[in-house]
Amino acid sequence: MSASLRGGDHRHIREVMMILTTRRGALTAGVFATGLFLAVSACGSSGSSGSSGSSGSAAASSGGSAATSVHTANDTALGTIVVNGTGRTLYRFDMDSASPSASHCTGSCVALWPAAPATAAATVKGVDPSLIGSVTGTDGKAQLTLAGWPLYTYAADAKPGDTQGQGVQGIWWAVTPTGAKAAATSAAPSSGSNGY
Repeated sequence: MSASLRGGDHRHIREVMMILTTRRGALTAGVFATGLFLAVSACGSSGSSGSSGSSGSAAASSGGSAATSVHTANDTALGTIVVNGTGRTLYRFDMDSASPSASHCTGSCVALWPAAPATAAATVKGVDPSLIGSVTGTDGKAQLTLAGWPLYTYAADAKPGDTQGQGVQGIWWAVTPTGAKAAATSAAPSSGSNGY
């Protein structure tokens, strides 16, 4: 074996090394891409039992803390209300119960009033953390609760800070940091197009 390396194969090995050296950037990129693919695949195949927990921690660790936080905001008409990390107002529903905590938003209600995922409370600011909890929502997923009340966003809120859901049908309310209903405005949205 050593004799063959001292012969013509030695020169061939040197040529291969030179090619690899000149293509080191491309080779390094290829190795990096392969490693990244394997790492992502490993995360995705960790099993269904831990998938919801890993997605929340991944969002928090990758700079997605804005999407996994609950904090307060000041609304000129409603006072201090609770919003999610993207600034979307969080609401409570009078048909739900806080003790025991239970969600009763089903059917077309779910499309208009998406449940706030329990992972949204990875970071809590302006709200007593002991009031934050979760309940199994009507979709079978963990839903965020505040003082026992299941929380929702409203599909008609087009941007952060919108409170179009306040007072809808007289049963939907922006939530305060204690879990209470935010003060109703004098001109609540009509329920004509917001029914389900």
